[in-house]
Amino acid sequence: MKQHLSIAACCLALSACAPNASPPSTATDTKKSIEIVDLGDNGDYPFSDAARVGNLLFLSGALGIPLGGDAPVPGGIAAETRQAMDNLKLIAAASGYEMKNIVKCSVFLVDMAEWPAFNEVYKTYFSKPYPARIAVGVKELAAHARVEIECIAAK
Repeated sequence: MKQHLSIAACCLALSACAPNASPPSTATDTKKSIEIVDLGDNGDYPFSDAARVGNLLFLSGALGIPLGGDAPVPGGIAAETRQAMDNLKLIAAASGYEMKNIVKCSVFLVDMAEWPAFNEVYKTYFSKPYPARIAVGVKELAAHARVEIECIAAK
């Protein structure tokens, strides 16, 4: 399901929360739109799979859980990384993007000792030059996942 909102509509909606907000100042601004990508697999969770603004696609964090599932795939960090990357690839494709369009990734790992195993899988989804990236260790992730990856793509 895709929803389109004009920048003017967003500014109007935000004006209730931010009284000093003003609508776009030029006619070209009103032609830009925000496209929300929701494959309908997030249940009642309050997020969409991705949002496109202009030529940028912001992909929500992907876990190693099959789309529509509720638990990480078995097999540890390598299997979870592969599933998370496959999820990102599917969502990007549904939005008209490819993995080669990804320019930035943020990676969250429950155990930084698994970083080398994560990298072995991650690098099979990209070719040089690789996207910019950050990897951080976290205490815990949703659904007891070991890895979460969010990306930004550009055309």
